[in-house]
Amino acid sequence: MKHKTSLKDIAINVGVSTSLVSYVLNNKYKENRVSEDTANKIRKAAKELNYFPNLNARSLKTNISHTIGLIVADISNPFFSSLARTIEDEAYDHNYTVIFGSSDENQNKFIKVLDFLSTRQVDGFIIASPEESRDAVLGIKESNVPLVLIDRYFDGIDVNTVTVDNFRASFEVTYHLLNKGHKRIGAIVYESSLLHYQDRCNGYLEAMKQSGIVDGTQFLRKVNHQSLQSEIQEAVRELIFDNKVSAIYFATNTIATEGLKQIKNFGKKIPDEIDVVAFDENLIFQFLDVHIPFISQPIKKMGQEAVRILIDQIEHKDRETKNILLTATLETN
Repeated sequence: MKHKTSLKDIAINVGVSTSLVSYVLNNKYKENRVSEDTANKIRKAAKELNYFPNLNARSLKTNISHTIGLIVADISNPFFSSLARTIEDEAYDHNYTVIFGSSDENQNKFIKVLDFLSTRQVDGFIIASPEESRDAVLGIKESNVPLVLIDRYFDGIDVNTVTVDNFRASFEVTYHLLNKGHKRIGAIVYESSLLHYQDRCNGYLEAMKQSGIVDGTQFLRKVNHQSLQSEIQEAVRELIFDNKVSAIYFATNTIATEGLKQIKNFGKKIPDEIDVVAFDENLIFQFLDVHIPFISQPIKKMGQEAVRILIDQIEHKDRETKNILLTATLETN
């Protein structure tokens, strides 16, 4: 069996003490007054000898594995794939590794992914929760495992959150359409108990109310994630032909993609006959002949804040809960 390189092997090779090697390889050489020249020699020897740190031993010694568990709601969604990449890059900059999974908006799969990551001894979690996962999130909190909820949140659970002001974003995008002269503005949202979706719905309704349209629910359609295509087709048909709307607000990029396809199938031109706006960008928008205005979420900022808060809590258990609320912007050009 091949001998595994140890700190002692490196120390003998360079001609220094084992503790000096440990300082360098754990990035603590400056505070221990190790010269840059000696540090470089140790790093070079470690590389030449194919040294790999014993992560399990380090974890047992420090109670930190430098591993983050990330669970997103749907990795196929461009928003979550971009968010996952940002979190991975930010964690890498802090010498943390990310292990991630996708719940596919399914609570049972979420529990399985959560259980798997727990067995990997991750130091903490960043989670975009699916529906009906409140109890699981509460269980993480009660276990005193560092946790940050990102994009989504639950009332009554005191945990770290990084979210966007969905109410304000929906309010502003609805007013954008109202200011263009539209009065009959439809909205298609998810039928969901998740609060960030409800915030988007309520922002739209409040803007309609303030404009003098007291009952905006007449132009509101809720669709089920499990039967998206058929329900969006019916929702678009009703809004265009029954309600005679002149504009439609799609509350997610997934809804927007299917909604735009249905508008085209019904023979309506965008924006001449039906004006549209979407929450979040989708790559498909770039291949259309017209620009689709969309609400842009600060994905990079969300990921950076989530990682910063989580690592701070991992390394300082007594940190207070932080709730970060970021602003999304409407991209009209």
